[in-house]
Amino acid sequence: MMDNNQGVDRDTGSRSTRAKPLHWTSCLKIAEDVAQGLAYIHQASKLVHGNLKSSNILLGADFEACITDYCLAALADASTEDPDSTACKAPEIRKSSHRATAKTDVYAFGVLLLELLTGKHPSHHPFLAPADMLDWVRAVREDDGAEDNQLGMLTEVASVCSLTSPEQRPAMWQVLKMIHEIKESAVVEDNTAAGYS
Repeated sequence: MMDNNQGVDRDTGSRSTRAKPLHWTSCLKIAEDVAQGLAYIHQASKLVHGNLKSSNILLGADFEACITDYCLAALADASTEDPDSTACKAPEIRKSSHRATAKTDVYAFGVLLLELLTGKHPSHHPFLAPADMLDWVRAVREDDGAEDNQLGMLTEVASVCSLTSPEQRPAMWQVLKMIHEIKESAVVEDNTAAGYS
């Protein structure tokens, strides 16, 4: 899920272990596109993705994101599950016969958003209380504090989406609304900083 120019050793072509996270605006763009796609799948089609992870998100030249492999998880043999997928799965379906739901997609979206913000694979995400998540994201990003408000709001969205209890997770349309509010707050802050109040 990293920019092709970041985190790849140009000599060997392999991914480095210290990939630099994407700029928060790129994370916001990708998150908005994925949230919009999931909200459509959940509301218009009444279906679920069932296997949302970074390898199922295709990025265009301007970080426009397209979701792939939706609704195919129901056809897959669970006994041959990809180990990379396990870290993205909601706790209620990891080791049970429960089927994917809209709330398990929301959980996977939260994990994906944390991967975007940190550049770390979900298997390397620590189990943290929501209150500690922003400190971890800041430390991993090594940001200078610029755009801290938006980074905090994006981290909060990831935290709420990846809550252990499915009942506490928002619906995808609510997640999309939160992302739109973050986008609007960034525009307001940019206009205020430029003197357009």
